[in-house]
Amino acid sequence: MGRGKIEIKRIENTTNRQVTFCKRRNGLLKKAYELSVLCDAEIALIVFSSRGRLYEYSNNKFVLSMQQYYQQESAKLRHQIQILQNGNRNLMGDSLSSLSVKELKQLENRLERSITRIRSKKHELLFAEIEYMQKREAELQSDNSYLRAKIAENERAQQLSIMQAGTEYYTLPTFDPRNYYHTNMLEAAADYSHHQDQTTLHLGYDTKTDSAA
Repeated sequence: MGRGKIEIKRIENTTNRQVTFCKRRNGLLKKAYELSVLCDAEIALIVFSSRGRLYEYSNNKFVLSMQQYYQQESAKLRHQIQILQNGNRNLMGDSLSSLSVKELKQLENRLERSITRIRSKKHELLFAEIEYMQKREAELQSDNSYLRAKIAENERAQQLSIMQAGTEYYTLPTFDPRNYYHTNMLEAAADYSHHQDQTTLHLGYDTKTDSAA
């Protein structure tokens, strides 16, 4: 009876995980060796354990091929780096003595194209900044007009309030000469009649007093 299918997931138990790693590592190295012999394949295998230990396998042909490949790639990279460094020096105006007339012309064209792109980008940024400043200026002017209107409105309200308060303080009763004359005449007549009554009473009292005497 065959074994059941094992679920592929991390083994939580440390001991079981280490045992499984050792068994499968040895099996993997054996399979790599068999594949290189049976199929004449160039194989390199590198394995790091959870503790950082290195396990590797490679056949001789593969090692030589990898060394040649790395040497070729390193030479290409060094050549490209040298070209870039020379190009940067030429753009800065250095090391121009080794350039031919054609190369100098090409360098000049590159510089002109670069300057054109730089100026175009600069103008684009300047126009964008000017447009932003114009919008900002319009917003500030609108805010300023609104504040001026509010200040003028408050000043008018204060002046109106002061004028109303002054009018109430200095207001006098309405003067009508006709009513004043008529009222004074009535008051004078009443005073005169009252004075006569008092005189009559006074005279009568004196007469009685004299007769009694």
